[in-house]
This record gives sequence, structure tokens and C-alpha cells, in this order.
Amino acid sequence: MDKLRRGLMMIVAAPSGAGKTSLCRRLVSDHADLDLSISVTTRGVRPGEKDGRDYHFIKQEEMDKLIADKALLEYASVHDAMYGSPRDPVEKALSHGRNVLFDIDWQGAQRISARAPGDVVRVFILPPSMAELNRRLVARAQDDDDVIQRRISRAKNEISHWAEYDYIILNDDFDRSYAELVHIYHAEASRRARGLWISPFVDELMAEKI
Repeated sequence: MDKLRRGLMMIVAAPSGAGKTSLCRRLVSDHADLDLSISVTTRGVRPGEKDGRDYHFIKQEEMDKLIADKALLEYASVHDAMYGSPRDPVEKALSHGRNVLFDIDWQGAQRISARAPGDVVRVFILPPSMAELNRRLVARAQDDDDVIQRRISRAKNEISHWAEYDYIILNDDFDRSYAELVHIYHAEASRRARGLWISPFVDELMAEKI
């Protein structure tokens, strides 16, 4: 039978270097019913990134227009650049019963949660230590030393918002952390409130003559 359902918005947030992007990419790759919301950003392209896959890289003028047109679900300034989540592809996905994953910061998580609390599940990824967070940022070789130090300084502020999330994952082992994220996704996607097919199906069961 065709199981009509309401789509889920799953937000995964973390300080830079905690591993959320790797976890999110794998979750999307492993689940055909899950779309990744590709953010727009005014920052430059980092080594290995591709426009349209990692972000939509745009100019500040384009960002200003999207904001003025209310075409973003949320937007924020992070590390001297602006980021935002386009509204249209998310609304289209949800209307077709698909789930959408957001790899965003705590500011974006707050804004989307305020707009659609019934559709949102929030997960925060913690690093095992600040020293390990620093090691990961250095190892990925995407930023200079000054940027890395700003990211480390900002991380504690980001971590201070952990209590705003429904689930917390300590990413000290990638495979175990990913397994936890998968369990959360399956459980939340299967909630009774999202199954629009259930009530009419039960009505048919109750009316069935045997």
C-alpha cells in the first residue's frame, strides 16, 4: 500500500571539526528517502569542495536578495561569512513525504525549530575533547592558523547550546556515532504522528467484515 506520511526535518549541529558533515553525508548516502538541504554561503570555496554539492557559493548581493525575498528558512553570520537554508526545495520535499537533513549551526537550528517545532528533530554532535577538536581542524588543512583559533574559541559557545537539542552524540568513534545517528533517524521518521496513512488504514481494519 502507499503509505502517505509527513516529512521530517532533521537538524544536525556541532562545532567545526566535530565530524557532523561526514556523519550527515553518510546518512544521506545510505537512505534513499533523505535529502540533504544544501546551504547557500558567501564564503569562498575550500579545497575539495564543489558548488552545488557542498554549498551553493553565492555573492553577498545574492544573499541579500534571498533574505529580502524571504526565500530562506534561516540564515546566520558565521566566521565572517553568511549561510542560509533555501526554503523552496525543503518545502517541496516535505510535501512529497521526504525527509530533509540540515547540516547547520546552532543559530540556524534555533530559527528552524521556532518555525516548525512539530516537524523538527535536533541532534548535537560533541567532540571527545577540545584538544581532539583542534587536532581535527589542523589535520583537515582547510584553514590557516588564525581561522583555526577563531573556530576553537567559537566552539565553546556553540557547545553551550547543547541542552536545546533532543539528542546528543559524543563522536569519539565514527562508526559508533553513525550507528547512533541512524537509530535516531529511523525512530523519529517512524513516529505515529508522521504516519498520515495509519488512521485511515486502522479505520478500514475496524470496518472489515470477516
